[in-house]
Amino acid sequence: MSTRLLVVAGAVATTLLLAACSSSSSSTPTGGGSTTPTGSAQVGVILPDTASSARWEANDRPLLTAAFQAAGVTADIQNANGDVAKFQTIADGMIAEGVKVLMIVNLDSASGAAVEKKAAAAGIATIDYDRLTLGGGAKYYVSFDNVAVGTKIGEGLATCLTAAGKMGASAKVVELNGSPTDNNATLFKQGYDAVIKAKGYTIVADQSVPAWDNTQAGTLFEQIFTKTGGKIDGVASANDGLGGAVVAVLQRNGLAGKVAVTGQDATDEGLQRILLGTQCMTVYKAVKKEADAASALAIALIKGDTASASALATKTVTDSTTGKAVPAVLLVPQSITAATVKDVIADGFTTMARVCTTPALVAACKTNGIS
Repeated sequence: MSTRLLVVAGAVATTLLLAACSSSSSSTPTGGGSTTPTGSAQVGVILPDTASSARWEANDRPLLTAAFQAAGVTADIQNANGDVAKFQTIADGMIAEGVKVLMIVNLDSASGAAVEKKAAAAGIATIDYDRLTLGGGAKYYVSFDNVAVGTKIGEGLATCLTAAGKMGASAKVVELNGSPTDNNATLFKQGYDAVIKAKGYTIVADQSVPAWDNTQAGTLFEQIFTKTGGKIDGVASANDGLGGAVVAVLQRNGLAGKVAVTGQDATDEGLQRILLGTQCMTVYKAVKKEADAASALAIALIKGDTASASALATKTVTDSTTGKAVPAVLLVPQSITAATVKDVIADGFTTMARVCTTPALVAACKTNGIS
């Protein structure tokens, strides 16, 4: 190559490098890809994964993005994809970036608390979003009343068991819980366990699912199914993903629709199973209300409006590790059965086109007032 061509090539490479360094984005592509820090983000948000629930990318990200954009607040939203090391790296980047508020959905309390302590040392306010970080010292917590969520799961299971003529000790129930490192899973279990015990049901298995992993849930439930000889009347599944894993095992054994299975999150798949009769119920949490409350808190903190922030967080929860009260926004969940799937669609959380996708589902949708 001639000297002149080398000079030109070098100039082009330099131009491209400068262009790459100057470009930035404050949002992440759907699916949880990583964000390039802008250096000017006012709020950093770390979502947990894309596997435990579809909500994080399908609902929370766009809702939070829209709320911050409407307020003129620059946001850096990233997804840790279930990786604790990545979660910590993202947090370090946001702290170095100089965000004023850091909002996290922890993967576990230990790693979440480490991040919140780093943020506090840097003078950054933290908000626990959806999951309380035990021992973390977040300034605020925004979620649904998670014991109430569990209570609705238990009550929904009881309604379905009663309808099937299964009551008291004759009803054999499995508790399929969420991740043992997720404080929310503990609270959900607290709610449905109280109902199940009050009804006098026989608990034949009480199983937690590491990392809310649906594949592991299927394997664990299959083992329970084999051990009990398939003598199961109901499964208190802590969310729709776990419920779907249970239903898949029941289908392989010709029992789908004959065993009451619960869920949570009102996913499209969960709603479809409810309409088809293979899942008993789910719990709908209006994510928009949660995202709006969390973004409003973050915006108030960024603007230094502590009075407005305090007016939003009118309740408290106790951090069981520190014993301290954390100001909180706790929203009310809704139980969903086939007759009320239409409420989830009417609320804009999903659409008829996404739920009523097959001839059988179209017929079920019509029967239940979705048309």
